[in-house]
Amino acid sequence: MSSERILTCQSRQTATKSALASLFAGAIVLSSALALAQEPARPPGAKPAEAQGFLGAVADWFDEQVANAGNTFRDTRKKFESFGHEAAVAAKTTAEGAKDAADAVARIPTARVIDGHEKCRMAPNGAPDCVAAANAICKAKGFKSGKSVDMTTAETCPAKVYAAGRSSGPECATDTFVSRVFCQ
Repeated sequence: MSSERILTCQSRQTATKSALASLFAGAIVLSSALALAQEPARPPGAKPAEAQGFLGAVADWFDEQVANAGNTFRDTRKKFESFGHEAAVAAKTTAEGAKDAADAVARIPTARVIDGHEKCRMAPNGAPDCVAAANAICKAKGFKSGKSVDMTTAETCPAKVYAAGRSSGPECATDTFVSRVFCQ
């Protein structure tokens, strides 16, 4: 025999075995359904007084699987419906945030890092406030606003300190300068 005929015979045998196995499984399911149909109806979850045997146990298992599948589909449908509602609510509440984000992204191509040298004012708490200095550098270059990227500090002393041969003293102050700004 040729190899093609051997393969054809083997595939026919495999198909025949599969068909018989399917037929046997169908017969078991059918017989359990018929046995279940002959029994009097009982409320769900109630067990008969006597043992049901193998087919009764198989029928109960199928009933449980059908009930579980039904519950799963109902829960999934409810979750899907609530997801659609929650997405619509979230879209309405975040529409303003999305618009702000889109505006920020649209401004990125026009944004630049600019070098400058602007002194930061002192805030009431004694810390340097460099927001105004960063904005001043950007506005001088034609931009709307900016944020400081790099700062430098320097100790500034009156001339009399240096004339006395000292490099620091109580009269000296530390000044902060904005040296690079991200302008938009």
